Amino acid sequence: MSEKPLLINDDFNAVTSNQELLELIHQKNINIEGVIEKIAYFKELLKLQTELVKFQQWVHKNKKRVCIIFEGRDAAGKGGSIRRFTEHLNPRSMRVMALGIPTDVEKGQWYFRRYIKHFPNPGEIVFCDRSWYNRAVVEPVMGFCTENQYDKFMAQVPEFEHMLYEDGIIIIKFWLSISKEEQLKRFKSRQMNPLKRWKFSSVDQKGQEFWNRYTLYKDQMFTRTHTSYSPWIIVKTNDRRRAKLESMRYVLSLFDYDGKNETSTNLFPDPNIVMRYYRSSNLTD
Repeated sequence: MSEKPLLINDDFNAVTSNQELLELIHQKNINIEGVIEKIAYFKELLKLQTELVKFQQWVHKNKKRVCIIFEGRDAAGKGGSIRRFTEHLNPRSMRVMALGIPTDVEKGQWYFRRYIKHFPNPGEIVFCDRSWYNRAVVEPVMGFCTENQYDKFMAQVPEFEHMLYEDGIIIIKFWLSISKEEQLKRFKSRQMNPLKRWKFSSVDQKGQEFWNRYTLYKDQMFTRTHTSYSPWIIVKTNDRRRAKLESMRYVLSLFDYDGKNETSTNLFPDPNIVMRYYRSSNLTD
């Protein structure tokens, strides 16, 4: 069996530019398509993160309150998306909310109370790794709430979000949409990787088994909580890199922040990747 063509030290010493290196790689028939795509992704990511820094400065300067919610099935990419959004932001005017299981005291309180104290202060952005919408999908699917608690929540949430809207809090609700096949692939990857194994929980194990139940409650959530003042934005995430870039573009497209006209990249999201709920009749999940 013939050996794969490789680049050696003499090759690198012989070239004097990136173009010459690319030509040499082509001559040796080395496939670097994946590498080129990855380089292009990180190049575009850096441009969009630069815009996010400018956007954060505008939020701080104008005392805006922005809350960006990331919802979706397990392994849809909520945490990864938030990490890319926040990677270069100033931590003094940005927070990530990722709440654990409610305490006994919190279980006896109004459901929304535990979330209210984490809302953004003037000049601050809060990123929510899941939110009060746990009660709309995960809790009823897994039996963590009663039918009465679920019905009460679904009746209250549009009014709750309207009060936030009237008070000046800007809420962006992302639903990260993933296919059943891709979810299973990511579950297996988590189990194989010791650095990601902590992400796989007993609830995750039920994700595939209860797929149709999740779909039922997810669709009910969209129907009853997608409003003009707080719409659901669907992001197709089977391609994780594109999903992150396009969700950033969506957020940036909503605001007329300082320096936006000086951007070196496109700030309008791909409508085939990011769309309002009413446009997404054929969801990935």
